[in-house]
Amino acid sequence: VLPVVFLFLLGVIWFGRAFNIYATIQQAAQQGAITAARPPCATCLQTSTGFALTSSVDTAVKAVMQAANLDLRQVSPGPITCTTSTHNFTVCQGILLPVANLNQQPLPCGTPPYASTQICGAIVTFQYKFQMPLPYTSLNLSSITLTAQAQSRMEN
Repeated sequence: VLPVVFLFLLGVIWFGRAFNIYATIQQAAQQGAITAARPPCATCLQTSTGFALTSSVDTAVKAVMQAANLDLRQVSPGPITCTTSTHNFTVCQGILLPVANLNQQPLPCGTPPYASTQICGAIVTFQYKFQMPLPYTSLNLSSITLTAQAQSRMEN
C-alpha cells in the first residue's frame, strides 16, 4: 500500500507545482503585455515607434519569473512570429485584439474594414518547459510544455 500512497502523493505534488508554474508564467505574460501596450513616456504618441521597448517588456516578464525562481533557460518563443526578446518572449505590439488563434499572424491596427472601431494593443506569449524528475534518480519521467499568453489593449 505504501508505494501506491507514495506515488499518489508524488502526483499531487507534481500537479501542484505545474499549476503554480502555470499561474506564475501567466502573471509574467500579463505584466509583459501591460508594459508592451503602454507608451515609454507620458507625452509620447501612440505610433509605430511609440511603444515600450522590447527590452523593457523583457525586464517586466523576467522580474516576475525570477521572483518565483523559475529557470529562464526553459523558455522558448511562442507560436506566433513577432519580435522575440532576449529571453525568448514573443512580443507583438500595435495589433488588433482579441487574438483568438495563435496559429495565424495577428493583424496590424488600422486594417480595413473597421479601422475606427478596432481595439489595438499588444500580446506577449512564450512557452515554458516543466520537467518532472523522479526523486532520488536521474530519470525524467516526462516534461510538459506550458504556454503563457496575455493581451492588453492600448489606452488613448
